[in-house]
Amino acid sequence: MSYELNDKINNLVPYEPISGTYDIRLDANECSLNYDENFLNLATEAVKEVDFNRYPDPLCLELRKAFAEYYGVDYKNVTVGNGSDELIFLIESAFLKKGEKLLVAVPDFSMYEFYSSVTENQCIKYLKNSELNIDVNQLIDTINNENIKLVIFSNPCNPTGQGITKEDAIRLVKNTNALIVLDEAYMDFWDESNSLIKDVELYSNLIVLRTASKAMGSAALRLGFAIANENISKAIMAVKSPYNVNSISQAIGTKLYKNKDFLINRTKSIVENTKKLYNELVEISSTTDDFIVYPTKTNFVFIKTSFGKELWEFLKANSVVIRYMGDYVRITAGTTKEVETTVRLIKDFLSER
Repeated sequence: MSYELNDKINNLVPYEPISGTYDIRLDANECSLNYDENFLNLATEAVKEVDFNRYPDPLCLELRKAFAEYYGVDYKNVTVGNGSDELIFLIESAFLKKGEKLLVAVPDFSMYEFYSSVTENQCIKYLKNSELNIDVNQLIDTINNENIKLVIFSNPCNPTGQGITKEDAIRLVKNTNALIVLDEAYMDFWDESNSLIKDVELYSNLIVLRTASKAMGSAALRLGFAIANENISKAIMAVKSPYNVNSISQAIGTKLYKNKDFLINRTKSIVENTKKLYNELVEISSTTDDFIVYPTKTNFVFIKTSFGKELWEFLKANSVVIRYMGDYVRITAGTTKEVETTVRLIKDFLSER
């Protein structure tokens, strides 16, 4: 007798990020800035207060309150996850019954579709237009005609950098019976006036996701947040593991969200460097037709080019890593110096072609 893996996991391959040491990492949309000395001291003091012999607070109460105060929402509407990935998997697992349909808008964050394969729910792909934008009227028709039960997409989008306005998002929520999950991981870089984070109590079918990994510069903590009305929040809280967020992440995360000026100033710096990167790349695009630069509302720039793989390999050989995605490359905005170095190397690459 022998055990065999089932079909849905038999051919899966674990995620393997680029290995090795590089001078500049612009491939994962991480914040390029580490904690400054002042906050690092606060984080260290917070860790010293952790009772390592005790389980974490299952409710993440202090962290939820700090997060809620930062964004101006009710902490009772906030659930904390071990990164947004855990929350995405939980939501797809718990809010869909067997045989019900999930819709994703492509291109988008690949894990939305991946988790649906694990939960064995049918995934419908809505294709964005040639400008990589969502036609909301068309999307609403697709949701209603296909009897979709859950819709999830990032706004602004990873990897395209595009986004839909608050008005369009509200129209989507109001005109479907599906559960709408807006992953606002990059909203901090765009415009909070386009967020629905403060409107979750108004709708019975809305979940907004946020993360500490991007603008907050705390990818190592693995903190994700689901914001929804009380009814949905209770359901998410009920299906998550009791001690899903460790005490160290809770302690540092609480300090993090209480330091509003620190976070706002750092986000502004990232936005400025993104503008610099975008403008430099647009200038480069004027010298070749095979280098289309898309506008961005995030901390990265998305580019369509036929020589993406060669560019990726050239930059990697010069200790700079970006994300290669077939017909596209995605470049995260690093520090000012990192942006300048990357742009110079791209120019060098093009001059040698």
